[in-house]
Amino acid sequence: MTSQSQTRVKLSDLIAPSFYDLHWDIKDHKHTHYKLYGGRGSTKSSFISEEIIKGMMEDPEANAIAMRKVGRFLEESVFEQLLWAIEKFRVTDLWKIRYSPLGLTYKPFGNRIIFRGADDPQKIKSVKLKTGYFKFIWFEERAEFDGPEEERTILQSLMRGGTDYVVFYSWNPPKSINNWCNQDVMDEREDTCCHHSDYRAVPPEWLGEQFFIEAEHLQRTKPKAYEHEYLGIATGTGGQVFENITVRKITDEEIARFDRIKQGLDFGYGADPLAYLKMHYDKTRKRLFLFGEIYAVKMGNTKLARELKKFNPLNRMITADSEEPRAIAALQELGIRITGAKKGPGSVDFGMEFLSDEIEEIIIDPERCPNAKREFTGYELEQDKNGNFKGGYPDKDNHTIDAARYGLEDVMSSRKAKVKKKSRYGIR
Repeated sequence: MTSQSQTRVKLSDLIAPSFYDLHWDIKDHKHTHYKLYGGRGSTKSSFISEEIIKGMMEDPEANAIAMRKVGRFLEESVFEQLLWAIEKFRVTDLWKIRYSPLGLTYKPFGNRIIFRGADDPQKIKSVKLKTGYFKFIWFEERAEFDGPEEERTILQSLMRGGTDYVVFYSWNPPKSINNWCNQDVMDEREDTCCHHSDYRAVPPEWLGEQFFIEAEHLQRTKPKAYEHEYLGIATGTGGQVFENITVRKITDEEIARFDRIKQGLDFGYGADPLAYLKMHYDKTRKRLFLFGEIYAVKMGNTKLARELKKFNPLNRMITADSEEPRAIAALQELGIRITGAKKGPGSVDFGMEFLSDEIEEIIIDPERCPNAKREFTGYELEQDKNGNFKGGYPDKDNHTIDAARYGLEDVMSSRKAKVKKKSRYGIR
């Protein structure tokens, strides 16, 4: 920051204590991507705007671009937020403010903040700079964007010619756990820092008494809505199927003790991926461990057989979707011990209920089984236009779930036989 502005205000007076560590992380260039999510009043957008303004005043090469999915919302959100930061730093005289088109320029260096809507991707691709590069990139209201593919396309256009980039993403988590934003923060990347915040760590005088009155009223009357809106928790739509999921690393020591190995395979169809799972079922404690995965599109039988042998060196039996007898026969010829699932009427419902109700804990290793983690944690019943849940289980984004059902078929058959036996003798 220039000497003229250094004495005006300190950043520590403007950011909530919950962001102190994050500020130093950015200052030390520890990460490239900063994903900030949380509830109302968390001040995450305020923090981002302050980091951008301060960062540009310290680096003559640093330009910034702030984006919303819909361009017409830019002025009332990110533009006003950055103006707020300029005023808080008491450096308004050092900035040129333009309203049509929206733009901010730091006069001493000439570096700029540009505003764009992602509803017209060509306008983002055509952005050019006279000097410097887009060091700061901001996706505001991230959940409005169409997904990670859209973000990658935008970043490929913007991340050129620079050295240190700081990409900010800010959003309030959607309610559905299956939403791509909620799934994204579960994935770990070395260059990415995810930060969750809520209003409870913000100085009360910043938000005002009425804010806390409203929050406390909602907490008393609608606790789930309070968790979602004020704490920024993806509470789910109420239709989450698997509430027995634990996502954690499964250690090599644990795996060495696994002695009830189960394997399931769901074949891919066209653009749908095939999914193989390697599991251990702890019958005594009713715990299922998922610690091996193949997940691929258009994988031929020969390559699949090679991959299966890596996961299954002892050539234990694999139970696969019986709808693909040719694929099963081809794998058998390639030396894989594999059989088709018996299925039968009601087998899908029984299998889903077994996984969600009978098993007390499904433990998924996120590094070894990233797609199983995504599908199991995000699997929810569908709703109609009135918000009512539809009957039956959705047949999408469930490839690893089907693989788990097939792999546990012998366990479920034994369970089903016991239920029938009890019913025969009038036991309920």
